[in-house]
Formats: sequence, structure tokens, C-alpha cells
Amino acid sequence: MGRITEDLIRRNAEHNDCIIFSLEELSLHQQEIERLEHIDKWCRDLKILYLQNNLIGKIENVSKLKKLEYLNLALNNIEKIENLEGCEGLTKLDLTVNFIGELSSIKTLQHNIHLKELFLMGNPCADFDGYRQFVVATLQRLKWLDGKEIERSERIQALQNFPVIEQQIREQEKAYCLRRAKDKEEALKNLRKEDKNEAEERSYEGQSPFSVESKDHVQALEVQEGECNQKKFKDSEDDFEFWNKPSLFTPESRLETLRHMEKQRKDQEKLRLDFSLKDDEKHNQFILDLAVYRYMDTSLINVDVQPTYVRVTVKGKPFQLVLPAEVKPDSSSAKRSQTTGHLVICMPKVDGIITGWRPTSKSGKSTVDSRREPTNQRSKQIEKLEVDPSKRSIPDVANIVQEKKHRLQRVRAEPKIIPSEENPDFEDNPEVPPLI
Repeated sequence: MGRITEDLIRRNAEHNDCIIFSLEELSLHQQEIERLEHIDKWCRDLKILYLQNNLIGKIENVSKLKKLEYLNLALNNIEKIENLEGCEGLTKLDLTVNFIGELSSIKTLQHNIHLKELFLMGNPCADFDGYRQFVVATLQRLKWLDGKEIERSERIQALQNFPVIEQQIREQEKAYCLRRAKDKEEALKNLRKEDKNEAEERSYEGQSPFSVESKDHVQALEVQEGECNQKKFKDSEDDFEFWNKPSLFTPESRLETLRHMEKQRKDQEKLRLDFSLKDDEKHNQFILDLAVYRYMDTSLINVDVQPTYVRVTVKGKPFQLVLPAEVKPDSSSAKRSQTTGHLVICMPKVDGIITGWRPTSKSGKSTVDSRREPTNQRSKQIEKLEVDPSKRSIPDVANIVQEKKHRLQRVRAEPKIIPSEENPDFEDNPEVPPLI
């Protein structure tokens, strides 16, 4: 429900450079305003005030608007004309389609000596016998009523029949007040019943229908999804029943309709997407299945995978989930199902060997054999990271690292071998230089 605030008035005062105190015209229509407040303090220079199509139930806080000439309160919940005596400059008053049943309350407008035009069509009092004659005779300075000019002959005739017409109006007012009291009592019962149902729904919403799927919680998730679908079906049935049931023309029915529409809007805002998070141990990755709306344009979906969490923005509304383990954002992928429209995000884990979705090769090489590849093949793979391997003038450190890890041993001088003279096969040739 809306309220009249300073910010609301400033936003609607752009034609006056958002200045409030000198504002002469203000339009606050279709703002779901329930109470008329603050305007007489902030905008005392107003001459034209539009408040049509709101939920205002009482005319109040306008008595200090001495310069006000035109007041539009059409399509509101007003049941009585009051508190307009201070509007000395009022010349036109529009109260079309309200709930004014107390027609005698127009006598308060006798103090508005400049009032020339009045609209009361669409109110319960407009259906009273003698309605127009009563208004014409009561407000003798009035020139126009419901868009029709008041002739002099019409006023003379209304004044002549005024005592009889006044008695008829009072009897009709009394009958209307009795019916109105019953309608209020019935509306109060319905409101209490609705509040009780909302309390039950809030207690139901306290149990989250979503959970992270694991091997032990698959069955529980299916049950919760079934309950959620059942609730959605019930809500659609209730909505269909609400819009097809007959309703009375009362302020309470307007408020009930607005509350129903407000509830639908909030339910749409709070609508959560079903999801499941699987731990695919075979491929060493997490798989997030998010039930995105089937016919939603993919351009309205934004996926952001981080090492510890994943965030999906759907039509500007974020969905964020903390991951149980760290993943690789660069290796993650996001796809949409062409049949269901679901968004499937695959996020490989950091630790372990990531195999991906491709099937394992059935070649005869074993894991141990694959590790024993030739050194030159490994060096070729590493040389791809060089800027220009052909022009390097420094030692290939990368190849040294990838070689078999031998411990560096200090070169020791081999001991000098002194041949033994006792060996019978030994012949000493003086022309041969010594070994060291």
C-alpha cells in the first residue's frame, strides 16, 4: 500500500524543478494511497490536486489549502463528504465512483461559496429517488451537477419539493446504512478467515522445499517437489475462484481485490527456482541443474562460476549457491536443455583427475605406460609455451625439469690406476702417455 511521502511529491513535481513549497499542481493518481496526509503542510499553494484511482477512505488534511480550486478524488473509497470547509477557493469537486451513501453530507459544501461544479455519479447516493433535486436545492450556488447544467426552473422546482424530497432521502439513507453495516460485518469475517489462511501458508513456507541432492535425499526431494507442485496447483485454483465469484460494490471488496493482486505480485517475486546439485564422483565434478523457465530467452540468464560458489542471474534476480568443494571456473560449462529449458552447469573439482564427459580410450596403454612417454614428446609439449624456441639463447630449463629426476652428484676424480708388476700380461710401453 502506498503513502504520501516527500520523495513521492518531489518525483511528481518535475515541472516545478522538484520544489514543493511553491507547487501549484500535483498529480498523485494510481499510487494505491490509503490516507490523505501531509499535503496541507508541504504544498499550501496548490491550486489543482489529482488523487483519482487510489484507496483513500476519508477526506482529511486539506483544510489549509486555501488556494485549492480543483480537487479530483474519483475512484476512491470515500463514504462521506467532510473536512472541505477550509478550501475557500474550491470551484470544482470530482467524487465520481466512490461509496458515498450519506447524501445529506453534501450540506458541508454550503460553506464553499465558490463551488460551481460537482460530480457524484457512480456513488450509491446517485441511485436514490430525488437525488438530483436534493443536491440542487441544498447547494443553491452550484451551476453544474454530474456534467449537466442546472437550469433555473429546475432549481425552483427542487426548492418547492424540498421537504418531501428530504424525507425520502433520509429514509433511503437509513436503509442503506443498515445494508452497509451487514456488508462490513461480512467483510470483517472474510478478512479474519483470510488472515488465518495466510498464517497457515507462512508456516508452510517456513519449511524450505529445496535441498541439495545427494544419494540419501533423492526421495525426500521428490516428495518436496510434489508438495510444491500441489501448492502451485491449489494457488491457481484459488485465483480462478477469486476472479469468478460475485463481489459487492464496497470499499472492502476493492481492498480485497488489491490485497489479492498484491499477494500474487509478491508470490511472483518470491518464486524460487527448483534446483539439484549432484556430486558426480565418476567424472570428479559437480553438476547443478537449475529449473529455468522453459521459454525464457537465454540472453536473460547470466552464469558466474567461482572457485567456492556459483551465481546465476535470471531476469536480474540472483541465485547463488555455495559449493561443498573448490572447483575450476575456467573448465566449467553451462548448457540448456532443448526439451525442458533447464540450465545444467558442470563444474570440475580442483583436486583429482578430471576426465570430463568423453569416454575413456580403450587403447592397450596402461596408466603406468602413459607416464613413460619419451622425453622428447614431453619437451615438445612444453616448448609450445615458449615465445620463440628457435631463438632462445639460454639453457632449456623446462627440459631439464622434465627429465628423470637424478640426484646431482659431485664429480669425483677417479683414482689413478697403477698397474701391478706381478701381472704376467702387463707390458709397459714407454711411448704411451699416462692416463692422467
